[in-house]
Amino acid sequence: MNQTNLKTIKSKLKIPNRFVVFLINDDYTSMDFVVDILRRFFQKEFQAAEAIMLKIHIDGEAACGTYSYDVAQTKVKQVIEYSREHDQPLMAALREV
Repeated sequence: MNQTNLKTIKSKLKIPNRFVVFLINDDYTSMDFVVDILRRFFQKEFQAAEAIMLKIHIDGEAACGTYSYDVAQTKVKQVIEYSREHDQPLMAALREV
């Protein structure tokens, strides 16, 4: 491959969009359950999970992580499914960065 072909290939490559997963506060889901979600699905240490949980409680929502679209979408689905399996109304959403 010559230099021109390499430049053409590199110019066509673009960095994939990133998406932030948020958890949204409600009046029913327990704080302990939210901490469990943050540890289970977002691999947060206990203290970080507690800090995020408090931010959700105070601000109404908080970011849990930034991922590619497919990973973010999967995490939202996992959180919602797990929450419903445990009779919790916790909601998750994703937003493009």
